[in-house]
Amino acid sequence: MDFSNFYHIISISSLKYWLETLPFLLQSWRRKVLLKDQKLWESTVKNLPQVYPEVLDLLHGVTADNTQITVRQRVGIDKLLRTLMPWRKGPFMLYRINIDSEWRSDWKWDRVVKHISPLSGRTVLDVGCGNGYYMWRMLAHCSALVVGVDPCPLFLYQFEAVRKLLGNDQRVHLIPLKIEQLPSLEAFDTVFSMGVLCHRRSPLDHLYQLRSQLVKGGELVLETLVIEGDDQTVLMPKNRYAKMKNVYFLPSSKALQCWIERCGFDNVRIVDHSITTVDEQRCTNWMLGKSLSEFLDLTDKTKTIEGYPAPQRAIVIATAVS
Repeated sequence: MDFSNFYHIISISSLKYWLETLPFLLQSWRRKVLLKDQKLWESTVKNLPQVYPEVLDLLHGVTADNTQITVRQRVGIDKLLRTLMPWRKGPFMLYRINIDSEWRSDWKWDRVVKHISPLSGRTVLDVGCGNGYYMWRMLAHCSALVVGVDPCPLFLYQFEAVRKLLGNDQRVHLIPLKIEQLPSLEAFDTVFSMGVLCHRRSPLDHLYQLRSQLVKGGELVLETLVIEGDDQTVLMPKNRYAKMKNVYFLPSSKALQCWIERCGFDNVRIVDHSITTVDEQRCTNWMLGKSLSEFLDLTDKTKTIEGYPAPQRAIVIATAVS
């Protein structure tokens, strides 16, 4: 995967000193990622046609179309995109191919976007960005540059496949690193962390890492699993939560607010609280296997299969202390 375009972009931006470490880290990533499917994924992106949409709508979804695409081409694109399964985030409607992902990520975005500061002209970081679905939605609001970080190799290839089908836009980039591998850039106007905090062994460290990426006065947009309770309530699952082994801490919304304030933010506010339903997270023919309905108690859907409170999520907006 070629990151030269991104190197050029950040060399003329406030991120330019990231070039001191970024090329080395990406070279190291290339050497370590020797997955059996990697050649297939690389081939998929290479073999996708370079097309340019006549119609592109990122404001209401991720939708692209071109009347010159033939039925035969559409079948070929569909076949190639299916080699990149499972698709967790979406949906994408690309030349009448509906990538019906496991998550209705558009529902979450609709809950988030009405509460955030305008993204026009902003430099944005999406931490744990998955395949980049939200980054395309952010771009629709005229962000100057959107950077996502996520270490999962499959997500990188899904992102690059979508980018190619959307006309190879260079205002959006996915970097296959963990946030722990980023220096304290203090260069982003808005930082998103959605669905990440509960998977961190040290949630406070994660919050400090998010703070270190923001300019003074920048905005944090955080969404995570929470439970009911007061400002001292935190659940640490004994082993698994909804069959996930990598869930460590689920605070109450009030406790989460205290954590964020402790880590260098003010104007912290809970702007949304919602139950995760089996309509929002489910199996599809683009994500075969088990999903939320299999992770809940068979007789009581208000509990996980382990007996913990079923998933509910809070969205928090905060300002980096200036």
